[in-house]
Amino acid sequence: MFGKGEGTMRAVNNDRRYLAFVIGASTVGSAIEWYDFYIFGSLAAILATHFFAKDHPVAALLNTIAIFTIGFLFRPLGAIIFGWYGDKIGRKRVFILTLLGMGLGTALIGVIPSYATIGVLAPILVFLLRVIQGLSVGGEWGGALTYVAEHAPDGKRGLYTGLLSPAAIYGLIISFFVVLGVRTALGEEAFRAWGWRIPFLLSLVLVLISLYVRLRLQETPMFAELKARRAVVQNPLKVTFTGENLRRVLIAAAVSFGQAVAWYTAIFWALFFLQTAQKLDLITTYKVLLPGLLVAPVLHIVMGWLSDSIGRKPIVLTGFVLAIVGFYPLYTLLGRFAQKDNLQYWPAALTVMGLMLIAAMVWGPLPALLAEYFPTQVRYTSLGVVQNAANGWGGGLVPYVTTWIQTATGNLMWALVYPIALPLLGLIVGLLFLPETARHRLWEQPGAAMATGDGE
Repeated sequence: MFGKGEGTMRAVNNDRRYLAFVIGASTVGSAIEWYDFYIFGSLAAILATHFFAKDHPVAALLNTIAIFTIGFLFRPLGAIIFGWYGDKIGRKRVFILTLLGMGLGTALIGVIPSYATIGVLAPILVFLLRVIQGLSVGGEWGGALTYVAEHAPDGKRGLYTGLLSPAAIYGLIISFFVVLGVRTALGEEAFRAWGWRIPFLLSLVLVLISLYVRLRLQETPMFAELKARRAVVQNPLKVTFTGENLRRVLIAAAVSFGQAVAWYTAIFWALFFLQTAQKLDLITTYKVLLPGLLVAPVLHIVMGWLSDSIGRKPIVLTGFVLAIVGFYPLYTLLGRFAQKDNLQYWPAALTVMGLMLIAAMVWGPLPALLAEYFPTQVRYTSLGVVQNAANGWGGGLVPYVTTWIQTATGNLMWALVYPIALPLLGLIVGLLFLPETARHRLWEQPGAAMATGDGE
C-alpha cells in the first residue's frame, strides 16, 4: 500500500529499541527546555529584586511574573515559524534549532547585570531573552509531540505520547532539585546575591548533552513518506487555517485552552499560591509540591495508556469536570493545610496530588488525540499552533491573572473564576464537536494527498 517507502516505515515502526531512543531523546530534550522555561518562574521572587527597582516590591514581583508570562505569549508565533519549516523541510532539523534557541536564551539570563548596575536595560534584556525562550519552546513542543506520534505504532500512541506528555513536569522537577541543591550548598544569602545565576548557566551544559543525543535522530518515517510521494504542502500555514482543517483547529483550540488552563492551575499556580497567598518560603514550597510532582508523571503515563483502550475523549472530559468542581475545594484545603505558622505537611502534599490527578487526566491522552486529529502534511503546524496558543495565551496567563486577583482581593473564589471558566468551555465544545480518535490509524495513509491539492 505504501509503495517504495513501506519497508522502511514498517522497519522503523517495529524497531522497539529505536522507538525507545526516540522517546528518550525527545523527552530529555523537552524536559531540559522546560527546565529552562520554568527556573525563571521558580525564582520569580528573587529575580524581582535584581531586575526591577526595589521601591515597590509587590509591583516588582508582578512585573517579573509578567515577563515570565511574556515567554508564554510568544509561544504561538514560535509554533507558526518553526511549524511551517517543520512541515516543509522536516521535523528533525527544526527540532535541533529550537533546542539551541532555548538553551542560549536561558544561559544569557544568568549573565545579565542587575538593575542596580545597568538600570532599566536589565528588565529590557530579560524581556528580549524571554521572547527568544517563548519562540523556541513554541517550536519545540509541537515538534516533540509530532515526532513521537509519527514514530509510535497504532494502538499504543496514547502510551508513547503519554511518556512524553509529562516532559514539562520533568523540567519543573529538575529545576526544583537544581535550585534546592545550589541554594543549600551556598546558603540563603549567597544564593540571593549571586547563586541564583547558576541554574541559568547550567542550562548550557544540559543543552549540549541533549544536542549530542538529538543529532543521532532520523527524520520521522511519515514525513519521509510524504517527501517520497511529493505530498509535502507548499504553504502549511495556509492549509492549517483554511477549509476543513480550520474547523479542526478551532475545535482543538477550544478543548486545548480548557486543558492548558486546568493544567497550569493544577501544576504551576500551586507554586505561586504557596509563596504569595500562603507566604511559604521557596524551600518549604518545594517540599510540599515535590511528592505530587513525582507522582504526576506516572499519572500522565497511565492516562495516556488507558486512552488506548477506553478512548481519549472520556478521560479528557472527565478531567474537565473534576477541574470545574474540584479546584475551589482543593485550593481551599491547600490554604488550610499549608499555613506559614502551622504547616500540616502530608495533608497539604496529598491535596497537591489531587491537583496532579486533574492535570494528568486533561493532558495525558491529549497529545495522541491531537496528533491523530490533524493530517500528516500540516500536523506540526496545526498541533503546534493549537497547543502553544492554548498553553501560551490560556495557560500562560494563569500565574499572572490568578496571582494578581488573589493579591488584590484576597478572595480565592474570584482568583479561580478564570481557571474554572476555560475548562467549562473545553467541556462543552468537547462534548458537542470533538471526535474520538483512538481508533484512527495514522500508519494506514501517512502520505495520502490532502483534499486541498496543495502539494508540491
